[in-house]
Amino acid sequence: MTERPAPARLELLVRRGDEEGFELREVGSAVGFINSRPQRVPPESFELAEVRSRVAGERRCILKNTATDRFLLLTAHEKFLWERMDGHTSLQELATAYVLHYGEFDFEVIPNLIHKLQRAELLTLRPASRLRRVLARNRGRRIVKAVETTLFGLERIVIASRDVQPFFQRLHRWGGFLLFTRVAAVACAALAVAGALAAVGLWHELDAVLAGFGGSAVRAILTVKLLFFASVAAHQLVHGLACVHYRRRVREFGFTFLHGFVPTFFVDVTDIFMTTRRARVVTAVSGALVHLVLGALWFLAAARAPAGFFQAFATASGIIQWQALVVSLYPFCFIEMDGYHVLVDTLGVPTLKHDAMTYAGKLLRGGAGVRVDREAALWIGYVLLSAVSIAAFVAFNVWVIVKATS
Repeated sequence: MTERPAPARLELLVRRGDEEGFELREVGSAVGFINSRPQRVPPESFELAEVRSRVAGERRCILKNTATDRFLLLTAHEKFLWERMDGHTSLQELATAYVLHYGEFDFEVIPNLIHKLQRAELLTLRPASRLRRVLARNRGRRIVKAVETTLFGLERIVIASRDVQPFFQRLHRWGGFLLFTRVAAVACAALAVAGALAAVGLWHELDAVLAGFGGSAVRAILTVKLLFFASVAAHQLVHGLACVHYRRRVREFGFTFLHGFVPTFFVDVTDIFMTTRRARVVTAVSGALVHLVLGALWFLAAARAPAGFFQAFATASGIIQWQALVVSLYPFCFIEMDGYHVLVDTLGVPTLKHDAMTYAGKLLRGGAGVRVDREAALWIGYVLLSAVSIAAFVAFNVWVIVKATS
C-alpha cells in the first residue's frame, strides 16, 4: 500500500521591512501554489557558473550566494526555473512553462528547489497582489501593519483535504462521467440556446423585470451574490471530475481566502499537466460551463415566472452566472482564469500577462529600448483588449445596479 503523502507546505524567506534580514514564513499549499511569486535575490547577491560533466554530458550550474559564500548545484531543469523566479511569475506559471519546455512535469522539482534556495537565502517572496505590495512598502505605519497582519492571518485560513481522490472517483462513477459525454455536450448547447432566447426576451423588458425588486433591491442583490458563491464550489467540483475522467489525481480540495480577503473554493488539478492538451482544455472549460447551465436555468425560470420579486431575482441570478462564465473563459481581463490558461497553453506563452504588462510599462515610460515584432503586437493586443473589457464590465454592472435600484 502506498504511503499517503504529507500535506505540502512552503517555507519562504520574506525580507523584513528594514531590508536587513529575513523572516521565515510557512505558506499553506493552496495559497502557496495559487499566489506565490518567488523572487531571486538581486544580481549582485549571487554568481552563476556553468559546469559540464564529460562523462554524462549533462549541463549543470554552480550557484553561489556572494553574501554567505554558500554554494548550490543546480541541474539544467532547476536553472530553467531559477531564471524565471523574477517576482512576477507565479508557481502555476512556472509549472506551465516547465511543461511546455520539457514536455513533462515533476511535482517535486519546484518545492524542492524552493527549499534549497530559501535555505541558502537566495529567494524572497514578493507579495502576490498590488494591495499587498503597497502594504509592504508602508509597513512602518501601525494601521498598515495591522491590515497586513490581518490579511496574512486570513491567508492561513485553509479548510481543505488532500485525501479527496476517492470522493471524486466515487462521484465520477456514480454519474459524474455523464458530464463528459456527447449527449451532455448537446444538452448543454441546447440549454444555452434556450437560455439565450429567454434572456433576450427578458432584456427587452429589463426595466419592468427589475422593478419587481421593489424596495429590496440591495438585499436581493446581496442574496444573489451569496447564492452565486455556492456555484463556485460546483465549478471547482466539475474541474475535479474532469481531472478524474482523464485518469489523473485530484491533489486537494477546499476553501481559502484568495489574496487574503477574497473567499473562494479551490481544487488542485495540477496532475492534469501529465496528460494531453485536449484534457487540459476540457478540464479548464468544464468548470466554467457550470455557470452557463445555471444561468440558462435561471433565465428560463424567469421567463416563465409572473412579474414580481422571483422573476427579478431569477433574472439577476442569470446575469451574474453568465458574467461568471464570461470572466472565467474570456482571457483578456487581467485575471488569470480558465480562459487565460487555455490561451497561454495554446500559444505556448505561460507568462503572457507579466510580459505584456512589463512591455506596456516600458511604453508608458517613454518606449526606450522596446522592440516591435509579432510578440510585441500580442502584448499590446492583450493589454488593450483587457483594458477595454474591464471598462465595459464595470460599466455594465453599474448600469444594472442603477436599473435595479431606480
